[in-house]
Amino acid sequence: MDPELIAVLAVVVVAMAFDYTNGFHDAANAIATSVSTRALTPRVALALAAVGNFAGAHLGKKVAETVGGGLVILPQEVASLGVVFAGVLGAIAWNLITWYFGLPSSSSHALFGGLVGATLFSGGLVQWGNIVNKIIIPMVLSPLVGLLLGFLVMLAILWLFRKGQPGKLNRGFRWAQTLSAAAMSVGHGMQDAAKTMGIIVLALYTGGFQSDKTHIPQWVYWTSAAMLAAGTYAGGWRIIRTLGRKIIDLGPAEGFAAETVASAVLFFNALVLKAPISTTHTITSAIMGVGSTKRLSAVRWNVAGNIVIAWIITFPAAAAIACLAYLLVRPLF
Repeated sequence: MDPELIAVLAVVVVAMAFDYTNGFHDAANAIATSVSTRALTPRVALALAAVGNFAGAHLGKKVAETVGGGLVILPQEVASLGVVFAGVLGAIAWNLITWYFGLPSSSSHALFGGLVGATLFSGGLVQWGNIVNKIIIPMVLSPLVGLLLGFLVMLAILWLFRKGQPGKLNRGFRWAQTLSAAAMSVGHGMQDAAKTMGIIVLALYTGGFQSDKTHIPQWVYWTSAAMLAAGTYAGGWRIIRTLGRKIIDLGPAEGFAAETVASAVLFFNALVLKAPISTTHTITSAIMGVGSTKRLSAVRWNVAGNIVIAWIITFPAAAAIACLAYLLVRPLF
């Protein structure tokens, strides 16, 4: 069999494995609030998230183009596919480590860190301007926006429904959470399935199987969407418990506010800015902002602090693991 074809297939397989881990690692993003408020049962919520992720993947072309053609420059040769392979391995390893400890770190930044680390270690070129503009700045701003909007939207809800009956309002917001959770899961698919699609397109281009850095074959859409949906349905209960219960005790109104804010930020970045942001950062910060409307002490800031630390070290940790992986796989490519 053609060595280039074998190398590309290896990258596609490991990218699908990352996509699956992304699904069960980040399932909490879409459903933790709905499950914790009992708006949806866990399996119904997971099924809804899987369908939403599948649909959202087909709307994420702009994000996929940024990941596939705008972060690193690799020569079109088999050896370069080893760089991509090692980068994705670094992301998978970090996903599994943070999943084990129940930390909702960013699968997206693990992937970017792994790809950049392996590229630098191999002597490839990193497009630092795009990294700063498309990755670093959104990485900093999206949690701040989520925090602020979560606080403001929850304040607006509290004021608008200040004279309502609590029991009736809770039932209404539980129904509303079905819509906000669906929007959140579509936004997650637009962001996270698209990143896997970008990696596969990068492999196809680097391996010489297509001449366009931005063209996404239909089979890439379907396989990436299917693997993310399957991983999502498998669930990530450790992280779901962290997001849904350990940061703050959420009610239906708070859950609706957090999901609505997070999904709006995801849609705006994917469709307008074409920026591959972290769904994890966005929903977590929105939950913190919503919780702050009760009182600052209502948020368990020690848990939030551990999450922020995980955010900070994700990029360099995944990069370091990818460098080690590159040492191991380089003789194979």
